[in-house]
Amino acid sequence: MYVIICGAGELGGALAIRLAEAKHTVVCIESSRERSEHLYARYGITTHTGSATDIEILKDAGIEKSDVVVGTMSADADNLALTILARQFGVKRIIMRMRDPAYETAYRSAGATRLVSLVDLVLGQLLLEIEQPDLRAVATFGGGKASILILTISEDWCKSGTTVAEVAASKDFPAQCVITGIFREQENEFVFPRGNSEIRAGDKVFMAAAMADLKQASDFFGVNTPKK
Repeated sequence: MYVIICGAGELGGALAIRLAEAKHTVVCIESSRERSEHLYARYGITTHTGSATDIEILKDAGIEKSDVVVGTMSADADNLALTILARQFGVKRIIMRMRDPAYETAYRSAGATRLVSLVDLVLGQLLLEIEQPDLRAVATFGGGKASILILTISEDWCKSGTTVAEVAASKDFPAQCVITGIFREQENEFVFPRGNSEIRAGDKVFMAAAMADLKQASDFFGVNTPKK
């Protein structure tokens, strides 16, 4: 993919490096010459120093052929202006970091196809660490409303040997949780679960779940969570 990242600070710069390592074509637009030169000198990432709201700089960066434009600038007003310009150039995927939720309607009206609110993501992660310490999130979606998680089953879980189908059918297990994988550390085995796959004490269970269902799921698997 051809990706333009506008704002190469801590977040944008790290994203650019990861995408470049994955062999995507990455171009950054950054107002700081020092950051631009660092990305180019150390990682070979093409950079343009200046404002991502400058049409000529966007053209020089190749916006007319880009597959994705990402806005990670510090000000919502700048990211919003970038959204409008990217839409004008016909970019199909426009991903914006949103700092202030008050801008959400404006972003969507301007044509943003995806909004990422770091406040929501970080808040969801902190709540998880505080309330469900035996759960670990590996990916978060929908502004922190849902996650893919790893839950370690207690060694003394009384229902060891219960099948995935039995778990899913139980009224005590949330309907919106989906078991997506089972890892058995001692056997160094990863199981792609089917209905007859067993969940055993000591397993690490991968789940896709809404944050609101985590306590019920962890209670089912015998993972104690702190009381509020």
